[in-house]
Parts: sequence; structure tokens; C-alpha cells
Amino acid sequence: MLQIAVLVEKGTNSRVLILNRPHVLNALTTPMGHRLAKLYESWANDPVVDFIVLKGNGRAFCAGGDVVRLYRLINEGKIEECKDCFRTFYSFVYLLSTYLKPHVAILDGITMGGGAGISVHGSFRIATDKTVFATPEVLIGLHPDAGASYYLSRLPGCLGEYLGLTGDMLSGEEMLACGLATHYSPNASIPLIEEQLGKLAAKDFSVMETFLTSFGQTANPSERSVLHRMNTLNKCFGHATVEEIVDSLESEAARTKDDWCISTVRKLREAPPLSLKVSLRSIREGRFRTLEQCLDREYRMTLRAISRQISNDFCEGVRARLVDKCFPPKWYPPCLEQVPEDMVDAYFALPDAYEPGLELPSKL
Repeated sequence: MLQIAVLVEKGTNSRVLILNRPHVLNALTTPMGHRLAKLYESWANDPVVDFIVLKGNGRAFCAGGDVVRLYRLINEGKIEECKDCFRTFYSFVYLLSTYLKPHVAILDGITMGGGAGISVHGSFRIATDKTVFATPEVLIGLHPDAGASYYLSRLPGCLGEYLGLTGDMLSGEEMLACGLATHYSPNASIPLIEEQLGKLAAKDFSVMETFLTSFGQTANPSERSVLHRMNTLNKCFGHATVEEIVDSLESEAARTKDDWCISTVRKLREAPPLSLKVSLRSIREGRFRTLEQCLDREYRMTLRAISRQISNDFCEGVRARLVDKCFPPKWYPPCLEQVPEDMVDAYFALPDAYEPGLELPSKL
């Protein structure tokens, strides 16, 4: 029996969308992106639909794009299909960010990469004690995308740089504290929230805000949270280059013997050097750009990554970490010192004349 990857349920005044590929943590495929966009566009002016709820089936909200499928398409020479996947979801991210009806994403589980992209840019995000958030793209030779260079760059201090370069995880409590989530409720309360949402009439954002706040709880990050290390984090990740960030962390680790500094250095040393440099620049540029500009730039960068003309790190990362699972990947270049600036610059170059740019809904 063919599984429907995006299910739809009707509430009294709402529509509930359920990402339904639990066996792969609801990883996103191009057909799912097309279906989401078509449904959201059809409901935008539908007077019967007041608001939309988006959630995942199983233990994940969404673990991001199905990069294993993309990896296989690239190896089969089907680059245009890969491009269509990224175009589809980047366009959907922009559609979500400009949507004129309340949008509630229930992040009750793993929320990573593209899964963050299809939720964080919406108006309301409910985190729970089961939420695990991350932007781990750099760990497979890519860069934080789906608008991540926009929202990471707007987090407190240099938290966005830290999350983007290390792929470290945040809890639901931490998401609320840093602004990635708008509300927090225990996992046990989610069924009741969903039941009440099914009866709610909420055309106005203020009505939805009041409703969600009535179920929301305060949530304090644990004592081990990175949010309690912001002074050290800002001191180290505030440097201009990845090399300086690593040097600063190593000096701090040598001075304090702090486990967090030591583990952070290890994470950066294991990550692909080129992706680290590209991602740092992308997040830093995102701080001064609109979401539309960030998505357009991220799309150009992604085309460079999947083309393998500059480096094969994306395919190598997916192969080693997710397909063959034979650590460690062989990155090129193998160390930070061997990454020339022109290699980084190539990721940010304007597209060739024959390569169409990203067409966002505002331009259509």
C-alpha cells in the first residue's frame, strides 16, 4: 500500500498537515514540497480555513531533507531533480514566512535542517520536552540552509555561529529561551492542545497567541545548557575567521580544562574545513540581509555544493555518515589552512547567465 507522505485533517476552522514518513524521521522529498506549497496556496484565500497546524508522525517533527535520496540522484547524474528539490523547499520557506494566516508548528520531536526551515519561519512554534533542534548541515559538507543563515544570524550573541558550525543540539527549553520557539508545553499536553485547536476559530494572530499562551509554560534550560556559557561562547565565536575561533577555543580549553571547550574544538576539527568557512561567512552575511536575499544566496551556494565542481564534500559527507557509515569522511581540502579564499568566494559568486536563479513567490 502506497504511503501518503503528507496527510491532511480538517478541523472546524483549520487544516492540520501531518508529515508522514516516520521510518526516515519525516525526511522531506520534492513531492512533499510540491504538495505543501499547493495546499498552503489553496488555503491562503479560503474563508473556511482560519489557520494551519503542521506536525510530524512518530518521534520526529522533521529531520530535514532526504539527503540520501539527493546523494543517489547526484550519483545518477540527475542534478536537475536535485535543483528542483531545493528550489521547491526554499520557495516554500518564503511562502511560509509571508503567510497571512496563523501557522502553528508542533515541534514535538527531532527538528533539524530543512525541518527547522519549514517551521521556524512560521508565526508560531511550540517546543516540548521531546524537542531536539539542530542545524547539522555542515557535518555532511553542506551549509545551514532553508533560511538558516537568516534566523541563526539573529539569535543572541554568537549563538547562531556556534549552532551552525558545530551542528550542536538544543532542547525545547533552550529553543524557547533563545527565541527559536514561541511557546513551550510538555509533550503530555500536546493531545489536549491539538484537540482544542480543532475547535478554535482564530483568524487573528492575537487570538492564536492568547490561546497558545494559555497552554504555555515557562521553561528553564538545564544547568549544562550552552545558554549559560554565552560569555565564553561570544568570546570564542565572535572572532572573524574559523581559524581564530578554533585558536580561541583551544586557548580557553588549555587554560580552564573545560569539557565544553574541549568537545567544541573536537567537533570543529572533525567538520569539513571548507563548509566551516562557507557557513561562517553565510551566517555573518545573513545578519545584514532579508530572508529573500538569504534564500537566494543559499540557493546559489547549494548549487555549487551539489555540482561537485568545487568540492565533493557534500556527497562524501552523506556517503560516509549516512550511507556507508564508515567514519571518518575524507574532506577536501583536509584542513583549514589549505582552504584558499577563492575557493570560499566561489560559493558566493553570482550564477552563470544560463543558470536561472531562485524564483520566490513574491516574484511570481
